[in-house]
This record gives sequence, C-alpha cells and structure tokens, in this order.
Amino acid sequence: EQDASYYAQLYKEKGITGGHVILLNKKDSEYYPETKRQALLALSTYPGGLQVGGGITAENAREYLDAGASHVIVTSYVFRNGDISFENLNRMMDAVGKKRLVLDLSCRKKEDAYYVVTDRWQKFTEEEVTLELMEKLGAYCDEFLIHAVDVEGKAKGIEVSLAKLLGEYNGHPVTYAGGVGSMEDIQTLKMAAGGKVDVTVGSALDLFGGTIPFEKLIGNL
Repeated sequence: EQDASYYAQLYKEKGITGGHVILLNKKDSEYYPETKRQALLALSTYPGGLQVGGGITAENAREYLDAGASHVIVTSYVFRNGDISFENLNRMMDAVGKKRLVLDLSCRKKEDAYYVVTDRWQKFTEEEVTLELMEKLGAYCDEFLIHAVDVEGKAKGIEVSLAKLLGEYNGHPVTYAGGVGSMEDIQTLKMAAGGKVDVTVGSALDLFGGTIPFEKLIGNL
C-alpha cells in the first residue's frame, strides 16, 4: 500500500546503502510509465543510497544517475546473443564510468555449473559464472550482483554451492540475491561464503509480506 518513496525514506533513516530498485515491467507494458515514476521517486528520496536496474542501457543510464542512483545495474544490455558484448560494455563504461556500474550476473544451474541468463532470466548464455569470468569483467565495473535465479523470490533457502564459489572471489564487492527466507539462511550464506559476500533480502522481509522482521535484520548488520 506504500509507494517507493516510503521505503527509500525508511532505508535512508536506517542508514542502509546499496539497496536495489528494479524496474520489472518492459517498456512496452502499460505499467511501465508508473514503474519508472516510482523508481525515480525512490532515487530522488534517497540520493546516493540506492542502485537501479531493469532495462538500463547506455542511452538511459545517465537519467537514473542524475535522479540520484549511486550505481546502475546491467545484465541483458551486456550479455547479448549468448555472449558478452564488449561493444555494449564499453559503451556503458563511456556513459557512466566504472565506479558507477554494477554487473548483474543473474545465473541458473545447468548440469554442474551456473550460467548467466538474460531477458528476464529466460535465456541461457554461453557464459559460465567462474572466478575467471569475474576477474575479466571486474575491469569494467565497481560491484557484482549475483541472482540465484532458480530460488529467486521463493524464500526457500539459498544456493549454497553458488555462495561457496562467490566466497572464493577476492576482487570487487559481491552481493548475493535469491532464496533468503529466514535469518538462518543469512547465516548459512555467511558461513558458505566465508563472510565475504553481501546479501540482498526482498520478498522475505515483513515489509513486503514475508517473515523476516526488518528491524531484527538491520539489528544484525
């Protein structure tokens, strides 16, 4: 029942940085204008405190940064036709700079490996999430956001094997997203990743109808 500025103000008051504002409606959706308005409302409420993603391109990224985003989050614009588009990656670098770019390596498991998926997580790319890939892409970004797509939004537990892999990376800050449904899940992530990986919690929060108390969560940061 609240608009985006309510949550942005709450995060601001609690001193939480790096929250994610994600535009989930496509540009051709009748809901897109309101989706965008809400995103810009959140960013302007908490300038410098939130990151934004969802349909970000080199052409529109500056608008969101100017509106108050600390970083833009990009997946599908960079991963095209199954591979990394270094042309688009360099275009994004030119538009926003390395320090304000987060690469989202949303991934799904196939056989025994995790592969980057795009187009609202429906298309597998050829890019396996490995330490080598993260080292290569680290030259272009400030942070990584890793969605474990198979458990995203289900609040039924995390992908432990993915968390262990991310814990072996020693470069940029990494935020894990997907499957967190309890404080125990957060502890499991911490143990699996050796305390080296941040976590994003969304639908599992009581603010959004979940069971994790917001105040308890931030009290354990």
